[in-house]
This record gives sequence, C-alpha cells and structure tokens, in this order.
Amino acid sequence: MGQKLNARLWAMLLLVASGGFLVGCGAETPEAEAPDTAIEEPTAETATDGEEEGILEIRASGEDRAVEGFTSKDGWELSFDHIYVTFDEVTAFQSDPPFDAQADDSIQAVQEVRLPELTTVDLTADPDDEDSVLIDEVAAPAGRYNALSWKMAQATDGPAEGYSMVFQGTATRDGETIDFTLKMSPEFTYTCGDFIGDERKGILEADSMADLQATFHLDHLFGDAGKADDDSTNLMALGFDPLANLAEDGVVDVSTDELEELLSEEEYAMLTDMVIPELGHVGEGHCQVSELS
Repeated sequence: MGQKLNARLWAMLLLVASGGFLVGCGAETPEAEAPDTAIEEPTAETATDGEEEGILEIRASGEDRAVEGFTSKDGWELSFDHIYVTFDEVTAFQSDPPFDAQADDSIQAVQEVRLPELTTVDLTADPDDEDSVLIDEVAAPAGRYNALSWKMAQATDGPAEGYSMVFQGTATRDGETIDFTLKMSPEFTYTCGDFIGDERKGILEADSMADLQATFHLDHLFGDAGKADDDSTNLMALGFDPLANLAEDGVVDVSTDELEELLSEEEYAMLTDMVIPELGHVGEGHCQVSELS
C-alpha cells in the first residue's frame, strides 16, 4: 500500500456499500448515525510561551467493549483476556489553527511534546475507575493540546513481541466456545485532531494535570450485534465468522501474515485496508492514517 489508504480500499468500499451510501468513520452522509457522545466543534486556543508547565497524561482506551466484552455482528459473544497495543513516537500538539483530520491538512504546531519510549499497554487492564489505561506521562508547557499522533508499531519484547496489536479472548455462540489469539503485524501512523466526547481533553494549566486519549473502536473489527445489519460499521467490519472457520479443536491462533493465505482475497483486503486503519480514533474524533514503510 502507499502512504495513504490505497485504491484497493476504495474498491472494497464499493464492494460493501452494495449500491448504497459510502459511509463510515472517514465519511459523513446525511443518514450517518449520530455518535453516542456529545459532539463539540474545535476552537483555536492561544499557546503559552512554554515557561509554565504541568503534567500531560497520554492514555489509551478500547472503551467498554474491551473491558466488558460485546456481541459481534455475526452473533459471537466476545470477551477479552488481553488486548495489547504498542505505541511509538506518541506526540501531543498545540495546533493553531486546530487540526482537521478529515481535511487534507497538516498539524500547525506551536507546541509539541513526545513520549520518550516505545510502550505496550493492555486495553483490558483494570482502569482504576478510569475509562482508559496510562501509556505514559510527560512534563509539558501549559496550553490547549488539540492534536495527537502515534505510531502503532511492532513490539520488540514482551507478550506482543513482533506484533503491533494482539487480541486474546474467548468467543461463544450456540454452545460452541473458541479460544482465540489474533496477532496483527501491520504498522500505521494515526494523526488525530481534538478528542470528541462528553468532555474536552488536553486543556493543561500550569502546575496541574490533563490527559489525551487514543481510542480504539473494536466494533470496526468484529462489528456489533447492537447495530443494524446495514449500519456502515457492520458493513465494513470483518466479524468473527472468518476466524471461527479456522478453529481447530476450539482454538484459533493466527497472525495477519497467515490470514493472507487463509482468508479470501476480499476478506483479507477488508481487514488490512479498512479495518485496521479504522481502529484508531480520539474518542469519536477521526484520524488521518498512513502505513509505515
């Protein structure tokens, strides 16, 4: 694939749209489903001169689906023991003007801070009454952090070594139980604007603390039985059936490299060109996505 999502993605969009609207996280139509959270428009903020500092936390979340489980679009009850995501070059920006990830723009940074190390987190970890897990924190100039970027990179050690994202869990349907491990090797850069949700994030005052959040929408991979079959998310989600079909003695342990041979060409293209790039968000906010070479 090229640096931006390639022509094969658009071919897949045409395939799943079945003659209807092309809708999804990266496209809006008058009939697109409104998000569950309140949407606010970004506003420009004036950056500080960098003399006043606070602590900026960068967090990651798989939302309730990662912690509590959910039902896939094809009826599998999914629960997760671990969801490992590896982050590199995580950078928070004060951008003026505010960065619009859905436009062909770049971040105009007046301040930026970067986490120093490649870090793997588990989205299922006990969030201690938070809705996210900590990647790391950094001393940062006070001001309004309204953009966030990160690389979803392959881990160099630990339980996710060699992979950028690893799912381990259990799927149950009609009395059948499958223990599954899905290991993803593709690496992508996500460049995102303002967090969109119930409240603003990234407003850092001197001698205080604020946070930003990288959010992963698991329904883009497995779909969601709570949504209509023709909902854009379900149309463009792989579901669990293609993995269940690979089970041997109730176990699936497979990597995306192996899936290139095991899935149909259409299923594999959907997974790598549509699903994985669309996993990363900032709340309900969108991201520009490019593949690492």
